[in-house]
Amino acid sequence: MIDKKYTYAIVGASNNEEKYGYKVLRDLKDAGYKVVPINPREKEILGLRAYLKLSDYKEGIDVVVFVVPPQVTEAVLKEVRELEIKNVWMQPGSESWEAIEYCEKNNINYIHNACIMIDRKQV
Repeated sequence: MIDKKYTYAIVGASNNEEKYGYKVLRDLKDAGYKVVPINPREKEILGLRAYLKLSDYKEGIDVVVFVVPPQVTEAVLKEVRELEIKNVWMQPGSESWEAIEYCEKNNINYIHNACIMIDRKQV
């Protein structure tokens, strides 16, 4: 699920440098990955246009990275299914058993209990 040919949507991307939504976006961007910030309250993050929701980005998303509370993950997973996105990464703290079960029932590949910033360095 970690490949520079993929486009990563970061749900929970933030301009607040203390938040993991900022840290994950910056880490992947600085490492040369194509990233798309998703945040309904921001217009731009790290010089990138931020999108209100996944469907507002029209160029295609390969992996959705969640850096939000579990209830937000659960809600956004419905949009993931509607858009037929097949891969999600739930950063620690963003997952729930409901989200995991939803992925399993809807044939969405998922990773949880792992940090994309650590795992990408092992690729």
